[in-house]
Amino acid sequence: MAAAKVAIVEDDQAISQMYRIKFQAEGFDVDTAENGKLGLELCEQMKPDIILLDLMMPEMTGDQMLAELRKSTWGAKTKVIILTNMGEQEIPETVKKLGVSAVVLKADMTPRQVAELVKKTLDS
Repeated sequence: MAAAKVAIVEDDQAISQMYRIKFQAEGFDVDTAENGKLGLELCEQMKPDIILLDLMMPEMTGDQMLAELRKSTWGAKTKVIILTNMGEQEIPETVKKLGVSAVVLKADMTPRQVAELVKKTLDS
């Protein structure tokens, strides 16, 4: 069976690389983008099985990228986990309406816990 493809769209390079290393060690096929605009291009090209998406990014925010992604036939059903440092009340209402599998507070979960959540989400 082919490795599941994970796209990490995160502007903080240290966080992005930390997750890349963890997911590669878990056997996933991983690619990253540093903002929503590049993330959208990456996802259209890569067609990942799941996207880890930050909300606060330059050029195009995560919620803007998600709205664009949901317009495409392929992107309408793609599983997305939001990775953010925003509190629950700060997350734009549009994000919830666009259908995400989970919202993860970066400070509350280790990369191992996020990898477990990704596996569970992919299996559901």
